[in-house]
Amino acid sequence: MKITKITVRRIAIPFTAGTRKTTPVKEEDKFNGASPNIDKMESLLVEVATDTGLIGWGEAFGHASNIVTYAALEHLVAPMFLGKDVANYEKDLYAAKRALHSFGGSGPMLYALSAVDIAIWDLKAQQAKQPLYKFLGGTTGKISLYASLVSYGNEPAKVRDNVLRTANAGFKKIKLHETTYAAIEAARNALPDDIELMVDVNCPWNLADATRKVTELKSLNLSWIEEPVWPPENCAQLAAIRQIGVPISAGENASGPEGFEQLFTTGAIDIAQPSVSKIGGITGMYDVCKRAEYHQVKVVPHCFYYGAGMVATAHFIAANMPETSLEIPFIELGDHLHPLNECPATYDLGDAFGLGFSPEPRILEKYTIASCIIRSK
Repeated sequence: MKITKITVRRIAIPFTAGTRKTTPVKEEDKFNGASPNIDKMESLLVEVATDTGLIGWGEAFGHASNIVTYAALEHLVAPMFLGKDVANYEKDLYAAKRALHSFGGSGPMLYALSAVDIAIWDLKAQQAKQPLYKFLGGTTGKISLYASLVSYGNEPAKVRDNVLRTANAGFKKIKLHETTYAAIEAARNALPDDIELMVDVNCPWNLADATRKVTELKSLNLSWIEEPVWPPENCAQLAAIRQIGVPISAGENASGPEGFEQLFTTGAIDIAQPSVSKIGGITGMYDVCKRAEYHQVKVVPHCFYYGAGMVATAHFIAANMPETSLEIPFIELGDHLHPLNECPATYDLGDAFGLGFSPEPRILEKYTIASCIIRSK
């Protein structure tokens, strides 16, 4: 089964998110998918076609920075896989990583490779006539999900209203993107005790501020605080904050699997959060999980996107950690690429071969803002 064509699409779908009013977008807001001031969410989809007629789908990370990964796919990464046999993928992936190593162990090159990797695993499972979770060794496609909310600008009343809306939708685990005690306390006080609450603060604090803030939040019984320090790679600071006694999670910004190794060996985190569309796809996820198992660190994948990467994460969880809940952005998209976009609290991936991801052409056409096709010569 040889790769004959790779199509790359940047799409942007409008969304709403409950009681939330956007204001004019600041330039820096564009790059955070949970920002309170954006009303469209981007996805970078990759479609890999083969000479057998099978098509595999992948998704690269990026939000508003997708333009950079798009260029990496079009000019560098996708051409490396044209004409290659899927059966030899491991060898070809190794060659691509070696060729691109001077660009670093993370960023647009790895994001681009992540999308291709997801699509290849989709193709392999389709060829084996199995859902991806079964191809990966799982037995059931039934998973639970947790709701990852956008930011409501640290406004306690809006946070309260939206966590109640989320709980009423059936979710037992909710993640906020707020940074103040008042906003997070409003959520905790509004929710029953049996609903877990997590907070992703998106790397806002130096060590002194993080120490003070996390100490304040300790009384709210949070399941974890995500990425409390800047820069996010500062393992020593994360390890220091971890001593406060609130579980610390991180990893979506780790520099490849080797970046996770640094988090593990320094005792920086309680929970590792690899992102399939950033870490090297399914192959990268397995690399991180193997390292996490050795260091006895729990893995809860990061997943704040809505395309093939989200579906790939669902299959990976179903196959390898069925007790873990899938993160989904709790938003109302203008159109859906997959039933998971409807934000159910539980989901069954079913028996479709591969990812079971096949978005409607009309939706792709409607929301595509840039596309290119890379063909074999």
